[in-house]
Amino acid sequence: MRAAVFHGHGKGLSIEEVPTPKPGPGEALVRVAGCGMCHTDLHYLDHGVATFKPPPIILGHEPAGTVAETGEGVSDWSEGDRVLIPAVLSCGRCRYCRMGRENLCERLQMLGNHVDGAYAEYVVAPASELVALPEEIPLEQASVIADAVSTPYHAVKHRGRVQLGDAVAVVGCGGVGLNLVQCATAAGGNVIAIDLNDDRLAIARQLGAEETINPEGMERLDKHVRRLTRGGVDVAFEAIGSPGTIELAFSLLRKGGRLCLIGYSDQPVSISAARLMFFELEIVGSLGCGGGDYPEIVELVRQGTLQLDPVVSGTVPLEEIETGFDRLRRGEGVRWVVTP
Repeated sequence: MRAAVFHGHGKGLSIEEVPTPKPGPGEALVRVAGCGMCHTDLHYLDHGVATFKPPPIILGHEPAGTVAETGEGVSDWSEGDRVLIPAVLSCGRCRYCRMGRENLCERLQMLGNHVDGAYAEYVVAPASELVALPEEIPLEQASVIADAVSTPYHAVKHRGRVQLGDAVAVVGCGGVGLNLVQCATAAGGNVIAIDLNDDRLAIARQLGAEETINPEGMERLDKHVRRLTRGGVDVAFEAIGSPGTIELAFSLLRKGGRLCLIGYSDQPVSISAARLMFFELEIVGSLGCGGGDYPEIVELVRQGTLQLDPVVSGTVPLEEIETGFDRLRRGEGVRWVVTP
């Protein structure tokens, strides 16, 4: 099969012929229809972040496709079934899985990180992890549910805990941030979207944001947001992963508010402990999504409550995957999908 193989930081991706994997007991081989392109892969390609499986490794962790073959002991899936593979695969047995927090699994594995991923014609995954997809959702678009939609959904529902009527700020309107906007809107939040890209802010409006702010040249964004919300937001989501924007998101909270961090940063952040204590603020992290939420997310997409058209900018053939990553680097579009 053809695959985009990662050989290490600074070396890009090489389109190669590699052996097609065989499904073992309890596994399924999925023919990949589409795999979403994620900024996480840019951390490996450009920033020197190491994959758990040393290169060479096939990247790609947002796949959807059809079952091509099943291994021994698999009876729930048949050839041709339309499926999604979650970005994070859990063991189902450890204490976190038993608590329903599969995204914190002690034996967690991520496609394109711990094991070969889906920038390829085929990928193998545990059959128990597959999620059925209805005919109404195109497979190429459905691929982004695996991470770009499910991660914000988990953040809004379980970590940010957005309630009806909450004032919500989303700092950063990339692929994850725009889906935060629509997930928070679906949960009943009144969303303020914040980004330096006016095109992204226009999409945020389309996805339900009541207010959009481009802070370029604005001296005190926090004061502006407090005026809009009569004191600050109940929940702020940071979806960039920069110390400056994390500190900004924290400054937008009203008394009793909650900051939810989704963006990744390995840099220290300066937060006022006095403000944290005196205003009873909360700071929580959010990682991926547990497998139990995927059927609900798929149904919300099927109903049209969560939209994929505005956040999937287009498709890229496997041979042009580097072109797709160049678009990500330049901030063009929202989410691009590789179609092997």
